[in-house]
Amino acid sequence: MTQSTIMLPDAGFSSRTDGGYESSGLTRGPWHPDHQHAGPPIALVCRAIEQEASSLGLEHIGRLTANLLRPVPIAPLKVTVEVEYGGRNAAHLRAELIAGEKTVARFTALAQREQPIGLPAQIVDHPTLAIGPEQCPRQFPPFHDPTNLGYFHLMEARVASGLFFKGPCFAWFRFLKPLVDRETPSAYQRVAVAADCGNGISAALGFKTHVFVNSDLTINLLRRPRGEWIGLDARTYLGPDGGGLAESALYDLDGLIGRATQSLFVRAKEQG
Repeated sequence: MTQSTIMLPDAGFSSRTDGGYESSGLTRGPWHPDHQHAGPPIALVCRAIEQEASSLGLEHIGRLTANLLRPVPIAPLKVTVEVEYGGRNAAHLRAELIAGEKTVARFTALAQREQPIGLPAQIVDHPTLAIGPEQCPRQFPPFHDPTNLGYFHLMEARVASGLFFKGPCFAWFRFLKPLVDRETPSAYQRVAVAADCGNGISAALGFKTHVFVNSDLTINLLRRPRGEWIGLDARTYLGPDGGGLAESALYDLDGLIGRATQSLFVRAKEQG
């Protein structure tokens, strides 16, 4: 069975009658066949945070932080959101992602009111990238199996510079399927599902020899993203004692939109 003939689910998640979500194989990550890539569930929680913030009249998600407590299973999930503080111009929110009876991730977010302020051109002239996605080849990571459902059936990646898992890399991402059934992903969901890839696309160590898992993700955005493509200009930095940091400048086709950081847990795999 080839990638062109494999039966693909309609979305990363489908809504359940109990208010939760059923996870599909499109969310599968690289580390374990029963575990999700962190990007789709982070985007799912971002969706719930957006909805709660919108009810307060706050439409911009200026920051989203995910603390990844456990692997997220490809299983039914529940999302809860609470407002810790809601003001006229900003609100702090928290959320949990629950699988079964366990909380697998906790989140905090800052939502802000959008209001044009007429900045001088030199202030908003943030850097852009010369090479857009249409001029870049589509690329898959070395572990990608086209016959096994996973993240790269949900998302398309195009590389503008560098190579996957070969150090610094710039890659563009966009959805191939909806995040949630019968919905168009929001701009913030597009960022959330892609930003968790910074660690992988800029990996400094081999996938077969080392584990380099991120335990968190923080996204800071200076404005609302535009369009379907999200770009990551990613770098990985490693310490000598098993720690590391992946840092990504985030782009849309109009220029810089923010940054994402990930704290890394790094270990050599047992050989044998």
